[in-house]
Amino acid sequence: MSSFEWNKIIGAVLVALLAIKTFDIVGNAAVSPHKLEQNVYIVAGVEAATPTASAAAAPKEIEPIGPLLASADVEAGKKAAAKCATCHSFDKGGANKVGPNLWNIVGNKHAHAQGFAYSSAMQGKAADAWDYDEINHFIASPRTYLPGTKMSFAGVTKASERADIIAYLRSLSDSPAALP
Repeated sequence: MSSFEWNKIIGAVLVALLAIKTFDIVGNAAVSPHKLEQNVYIVAGVEAATPTASAAAAPKEIEPIGPLLASADVEAGKKAAAKCATCHSFDKGGANKVGPNLWNIVGNKHAHAQGFAYSSAMQGKAADAWDYDEINHFIASPRTYLPGTKMSFAGVTKASERADIIAYLRSLSDSPAALP
């Protein structure tokens, strides 16, 4: 191949790149997109990368769980807790997974599982017990309840589902805690 042919090839590539860049600049100038105030489609379990003004509002009041526990369904709670089984085990003496074993969690201390690497936020509450209201607030929104937690779960929004899960967690004990 002669040098003239190489010049034509290189020139053609440069013209193509110049045309692409020109179309890019003209296209961006012709379209003026605007940023949405909130996502059109919200994926459950995924937090927004940048909080909006509405997300910065006061936290939503969590419904008291005591009255709902009276009619809670342990079997429904077991089914609902299946999403927790990805990170937690429920068996007596079961191993810790990504999250700690949840056997005998109701009434037990925060950061109770031996050998589990809890976040410093959870370790700060190690002396506090997991009563029904604590569990209710935590599973409603772990990061709101305990900023700095390692738990990335978005939470359970439906109060009756939380009550079912808590009733199931209560049943995971040799001597279940008394109902409130």
